[in-house]
Order: sequence, then structure tokens, then C-alpha cells
Amino acid sequence: MKTTLYIDGFNLYYGVLKGSPYKWLDVVKLFTHICQEQNPDAEIVAVKFFTAPVKGKIATRGEQAVMSQNAYHKALRTLYPDLFQVIEGYFILEAGGMPRYQNPLVKTDRVNVWRLEEKKTDVNIALHLYRDAYKGMEQLVLVSNDSDIVPALEAIQEDFQQAITAAIMPRLKPTGGEARPPNAELSKLSHWTRHYILEEELKACQLPNMIPTKKKAVYKPDYW
Repeated sequence: MKTTLYIDGFNLYYGVLKGSPYKWLDVVKLFTHICQEQNPDAEIVAVKFFTAPVKGKIATRGEQAVMSQNAYHKALRTLYPDLFQVIEGYFILEAGGMPRYQNPLVKTDRVNVWRLEEKKTDVNIALHLYRDAYKGMEQLVLVSNDSDIVPALEAIQEDFQQAITAAIMPRLKPTGGEARPPNAELSKLSHWTRHYILEEELKACQLPNMIPTKKKAVYKPDYW
């Protein structure tokens, strides 16, 4: 079963990787494992990673964060040149006025803040999903817990009924207490859903610390 993966990079990062020791994640290995666990006949033919370049001037690690992101993408491109691709949006940083936090809300009491917004990523994911379904992709697997992609999946189910859609939600398996809930709309529109990623799966699917290339080797960032 020809399968393409569509990974929402920042949804993945904030869902399971932020603050963890697993940022040097081999997404191809991890999500191939999950897909083939669901259906051993799944053949991964493309892994599309949707993200936006880090803005060094506002990142906690500054330009080091930019270099780390670039190294990560290069590592995956080097290991999987025929499978892995990055589709980039961009961030905009601009001043804006927002209501001050208080209850009840006072709309006229506003403060100036910096607003950081990621642009194009959701549209890119939706277009790639729909176009690949149009081209006859047998299975489309979305890695996200974001309802912004729901309209694209609804259109695919209506227009390409032979296509199998699935969702892998980047959230750790709940162990008690509060946890971000799985997206019910994505589940409803999927032929199968994985509602969590196990920590042992993240640990088992790490990239090599050093990856040789034709020029300079790629190394895992020290602080990752």
C-alpha cells in the first residue's frame, strides 16, 4: 500500500519533543514503524515534513537554534535522500495589541505584545494531501493533532473515496493527570488513528550522533 506521511513539524515538537532528550528524532523510522504496525503492507514512498525556519533573534538559543534546525533537516535528507523532504512556511513577528488577562474580560484594556505567527504551513499540508490524493496515493497519513487540517480531509473523503486517510497524533500516552486530548474530528475522518506516541518509541528511533556526508559530517547538537 503506497503511503505518504505528512508531518506537522511544530505540532510534533510541541506535542512530544519539547523539553525531552529525543529531539534528534528519526521521523522516517518512527512513523514507518507505526504505519507498518497498523498494516504490514504499508510502503512509505514519501515523508513530507512541514515546518518554518526558526527566527534566531527570538529563539532561546539564538543562532544556535537556527544551526540546530538546519543540522537536523540535513541529517534526515542525508539518510533518506529519496524519501524525506522539507516544505517550509515562514514566521512573521510583529507588534500587536491584545486584551490584558483578567476575568471578566475588559476589551478596552489592552497591552502591546510581540506576536509570532507561523504562516503557510496549514495550507501547504492541506494542498499536498489533496493533490497526492488526486494523483492516486493509496494511503495518506497525517502526523498532527490540529483541527485546521479537517477541511482538507473532508474534501478528500468526498472526492477520493478510494483513498485511505489516517492520523498519528503527536502526544505522549497518558499516564494519569491532565493531558492534551486527541482530536476527535481528525479521528472521525480517519480510517485508523494512533492517539499517542510511546516514549520508548521516541527513544528507539533516534538518529546517529554523527552522520557522514560527502562534505562535512552532521552532528547532533550538544544541548539536544
